[in-house]
Amino acid sequence: MRGIVIFGGSSHPQLADQICARLGIQPGKATLSKFSNNETSVQIQESVRDMDVYIIQSGCGHVNNNFMELLVMLQACKTASAKKVTAVIPFFPYSRQPDAPHKRSGAPLTRAPPMTGTVTPSGLGGGNPFSNFNSAVHSPSQSGASTPVPQAVSEATSVDELAAQIQKLYRTSQSGLVTPSVAGNGGFGTGINAGGYKQWVARSGTLVAELLTCAGADQIITMDLHDPQFQGFFDCPVDNLFSMPLMVKYIKENIANYEDAVIVSPDAGGAKRATAIADKLSMDFALIHKERRHTAQPYKQDLMLVGDVRGKVCILIDDIADTSFTITKAAKVLHENGATRILAIITHAILSGDADERIEKSRINEIVVSNSIPQDDHLRRCSKIRVFNIAPIFAEAIRRIHHGESVSMLFDASQIIF
Repeated sequence: MRGIVIFGGSSHPQLADQICARLGIQPGKATLSKFSNNETSVQIQESVRDMDVYIIQSGCGHVNNNFMELLVMLQACKTASAKKVTAVIPFFPYSRQPDAPHKRSGAPLTRAPPMTGTVTPSGLGGGNPFSNFNSAVHSPSQSGASTPVPQAVSEATSVDELAAQIQKLYRTSQSGLVTPSVAGNGGFGTGINAGGYKQWVARSGTLVAELLTCAGADQIITMDLHDPQFQGFFDCPVDNLFSMPLMVKYIKENIANYEDAVIVSPDAGGAKRATAIADKLSMDFALIHKERRHTAQPYKQDLMLVGDVRGKVCILIDDIADTSFTITKAAKVLHENGATRILAIITHAILSGDADERIEKSRINEIVVSNSIPQDDHLRRCSKIRVFNIAPIFAEAIRRIHHGESVSMLFDASQIIF
């Protein structure tokens, strides 16, 4: 292939070497290092002028350092007059953010942490404490004095306006922004309503997208974005490759009598992904549903199996395994419901913390993961892990994009011949 240069970042050099070997080219020469204060240093050691450059960097390991290195490499190639610079990011960093707070160990909390300084209505009956406010203000008490007016709204110009302001404040309190209080001087507190409040988590999608395009990325190639709408954050083309063809190929070649097995989604969010594989292989499908019950323990979740797995081999399908809580709990539910053998196929296996040990002790018989993230350490710590290679599909995507060909065949499992 002419007119192309492929550089590998520090996050996953083995994957870059495999992609280059598949394409029959040598990796580009670059020196990647850090200064004594941990600033990133990048030196491109060959000409990229008027070349089609691909930089392979996965969002794993020291994510922030690797992402910064990718930005510097993009900027260096763009400044060196590269014709086009494409960021190849097998596992996209910051494409997912937790919906609930997490502990230091990485395990999700069962419920939101307690709020401090919460001010709640006091001295008021149930229901809307201001529902009868208007009539109360108009109707003096037996002693001839009117009902005391809260200080926060005491400057209203009329009784009707005063009532409208209090009703508005009450509705705001119901959404968890302001909590009315009649304690002390009758003013309004600004505590958080713990009953209906959900912690807000910053979403970094647009920031990451703008950083990449600002650094010089003309195109992005990634795989199995956790949230498909992430593609819309970019002003440049984004090719989101699917691991489904490789999963289908693995199931056909490594699972005997796979037609009798059951594809299982460990949560509702991955149902679409799992059903696509089940439909492609004409297999049965099951779903594990998280049922929230109002008990003495707030936010308690019970896992409920939807489907029949008794006496069947079960194949759990998911895109990301981080702490591995989801798949190990799902495997326990499947075992309790009579599954004879349980496998899991994961695209991006982060396996942080003690995830390896958790999988080793779980009911999972085998977990198959891609090499979008280096798995050498995980293979040494867990005997149940197997790896399938995604280098061929990325190499074919690069080849087709470089020659201006369609990449649609990479989304069709029946045409994959790797």
